[in-house]
Parts: sequence; C-alpha cells; structure tokens
Amino acid sequence: MATPAELTLRALGDVPLIQKGDDLTEVILTAITANGLTLQSGDVILLAQKIVSKAEGRTIELRNVTPSAEAFEIAARSDKDPRVVELILQESNEVLRVRSGAVIVAHRLGFVAANAGIDQSNIGNTGDDEKVLLLPIDPDGTCLAIRETVRSRTGLDIAVVIIDSIGRAWRNGTVGTAIGVAGMAGLLDLRTRPDLYGRPLKTSELGLADELASAASLIMGQANEGRPIVLARGLTDGRREGTARELIRPKEMDLFR
Repeated sequence: MATPAELTLRALGDVPLIQKGDDLTEVILTAITANGLTLQSGDVILLAQKIVSKAEGRTIELRNVTPSAEAFEIAARSDKDPRVVELILQESNEVLRVRSGAVIVAHRLGFVAANAGIDQSNIGNTGDDEKVLLLPIDPDGTCLAIRETVRSRTGLDIAVVIIDSIGRAWRNGTVGTAIGVAGMAGLLDLRTRPDLYGRPLKTSELGLADELASAASLIMGQANEGRPIVLARGLTDGRREGTARELIRPKEMDLFR
C-alpha cells in the first residue's frame, strides 16, 4: 500500500518592493514572521528572479546602452529596440533563432531562452524612463549565499531556489523554471529505483527543482499579485547540495538546436 504524502506551498504576503542592495535574507525572514509562520529545517524558499535581480542592481537604463552593428541588424529582423538587442547579445553566448518579437539565445548561464530573459514588466517604467531587468549574475551562488546566511542566523537547514518563467521549444506557454538552486537536487536520478513490480528504473531522471518551481509559479502569479516569495514544506526527496546547472542539457545532446 502507498503511504500518504503531502507538499504544501504558501505564497507570502507583506513583501516590500525590493530595491538595489536590499538584504534578501532579512526580507525572507521578516515576511515569514509577518505571515504568522515559523521557518523549519527542510523547508524550501522559492524566490522570483525579479526580486533577486533588483536586489543585485541588475536594472539597466536603456539611455546608457549603445547598440553595435550586429544589434541593429538583429533588431531590424526581430522588430525589437536595438538597445535591448545589444543587452541580449551581451548576456548570451550564441544567437540560435531570430523572428519578429523574439531573439532565441543560449544564455551565458547555459540555458536557452527568449530575449536572454530580459524583462521590462514590474520594474517601475514611467514616461521616457525606459529600463530593463537582466537575470542575476550567478543564481546558484545567490541561492547558496542565502542558504548559508539563513543557517548562520537561525541554525536551520533550508533549500533555496530562484525561479523564472521560461518557454519550451516543443510546447506553448511559459512555466516556472529553476535558474538557481542550493540545498536540494536540481536533477534527481531515479535510475535503479524499483517500480511497483520491482523492476528497476533505467532512464528516469526527474527535473526536481523545475517541478517545484512550476508549482510555486502558480501561486506567485505573473502580473500585479506581489507575491515573489513562496515557502514550500514537505519535500523529502533530493535533499543534497545541488545546483540549477545540473538541469542544463549539454549542447551535444540537445536535439532541438
């Protein structure tokens, strides 16, 4: 007989608008208390990429960007602002596809993404003050730093995941995806585990951090919800030191390029 299992996710309220230089660990701990919760060892904190990028000062004013000749050429093909295209090129290792409205690239962090994950929503653009937000410099490193700071301040052993909404080559729509991980497996190897009939699994590898990220994204929201932090409790498998880099398929094995 199967044993019961439960995973709970709680999107925290009372999270302030994040500014450059804010202490995200303090923001997290304060929000947990304000929501009447108590952090426990084994919990997973999931953070929207946007608040991490804001805290790290990854907001760029377009008036300070000078497009290259390549940026102008790609901008003409994609109907995008040449200054944004220049930032896409700076954030990427390779341009894979170009079409109207999208430049598909291999991001410097390793994954394939439209427009290098650069975004203009929920960053306070008003009038002629045009700004964009880039992805964090080192999401895995940021997750590890927050995990270690929480441990030093509270003595608790938690995991931290940074998530972003990313499209997929073979499906419509974006899903929450882990771009930074610490304190849990990014990729969970299930090979050799027995199935219900005792047959060992031969090829099963689970994108554990991505599955948790997609669940958290549902209650974070995408528009004006203002819920960028989710507390997950009940995840028992895959508790080890891991990274989001585990989830990136090597280029030579990527059949969609």
